[in-house]
Amino acid sequence: MEQRLDFWKAEPQLMTAILALNDAAVSSGLEHSLVHLVKLRASQINACAYCVDMHSREARKDGESEQRVHLLAVWHESPLYTERERAAFAWTEKLTRLADGPVDDALYAHALEHFSEQELVKLSVLVAAINVWNRLCVPFRAVHPVSETYTAAA
Repeated sequence: MEQRLDFWKAEPQLMTAILALNDAAVSSGLEHSLVHLVKLRASQINACAYCVDMHSREARKDGESEQRVHLLAVWHESPLYTERERAAFAWTEKLTRLADGPVDDALYAHALEHFSEQELVKLSVLVAAINVWNRLCVPFRAVHPVSETYTAAA
């Protein structure tokens, strides 16, 4: 796969603004492990290979277990995640898939059981930020680095 367009080069000022939003969301006070997993889950949903690679690497680098990273795509079926994380994943999935219908009252109430109103805003901005990155990386085919241990034929 070949990258179609270097969006950083094409529009550096706008990318810098998006990066500032991302940085604000990441440093908003939510747990770093949660930030990594939320970004990874949204990127899985959006089929963004670049971001899935980046956020799985970052999560592992910051101490997340291989097993939790690998099982995130099926978090509903795994006991490895806390109730707070599960609420965040459900919120992330709904906000990432808004076209599937509105955010219902039950999901909102469940999120508020695990997040304060301020934290829920922070989580929502984090989800919005990763969705912006996914919507740039996917259509312009951002290419993730290839590990030396893997080849395209593997």
